[in-house]
Amino acid sequence: MTGGPPAAQRPYVLLSCATSIDGYIDDASDERLLLSNDADLDRVDAVRAGCDAILVGAGTVRRDDPRLLVRCDRRRADRVARGLSESPTRVTLTGCGDLDPGARFFTVGDTDRIVYCAGAAAEKARHRLGELATVVDAGDPVDLARALADLADRGVRRLLVEGGANVHGQFLAAGLADELHLVVAPFFVGDRRAPRFVGDGRFPWHPGRRAQVVEARQIGDVVLTRYALSERCETA
Repeated sequence: MTGGPPAAQRPYVLLSCATSIDGYIDDASDERLLLSNDADLDRVDAVRAGCDAILVGAGTVRRDDPRLLVRCDRRRADRVARGLSESPTRVTLTGCGDLDPGARFFTVGDTDRIVYCAGAAAEKARHRLGELATVVDAGDPVDLARALADLADRGVRRLLVEGGANVHGQFLAAGLADELHLVVAPFFVGDRRAPRFVGDGRFPWHPGRRAQVVEARQIGDVVLTRYALSERCETA
């Protein structure tokens, strides 16, 4: 593995992504492409409920306006019974600090919100967001290992990374992911203008060092494959 704090000093990092057969995470239209199905979305909801924090990039916050909440009433109640908030802490990364304080990331749900921001833009982000989020100077450019160490200090033991493509690529290239949940939908996008799961890069897993498949499961019309990306991966 490359870079980053020792595993014991950072959260367990689980990457989650759905793609088309040809590896696209969206199409080139203005409408969000639905890749998953109801059964798999419920699985993702259960994964969310079991995590301490959910991270997406600032581009995803701007483009998709996600809520990042646990949807199931029973799962929310179970979290509260364990002394937790109904949904995990929300986390985002930004280099420029240009985040809309009206985005659902900041306005929906009673959860903590943390913004890891490049140092040069941190003051601007604090001014824009006020009390809506904790803005943390994470270096310039944003240092993932530094952000993970800070999350660990805040008690985050399990982090779910839901994208987008640039963020997934950064975690993978840095060797800072323990597990990948990759769901493949049964159709092609076939449009080079559309975003792919990850772009070009040097990754710790390659033809000479294959990631371990720990589970492959059909869920309705999609297929989930779980990959172990570190020795910490829960193989059961």
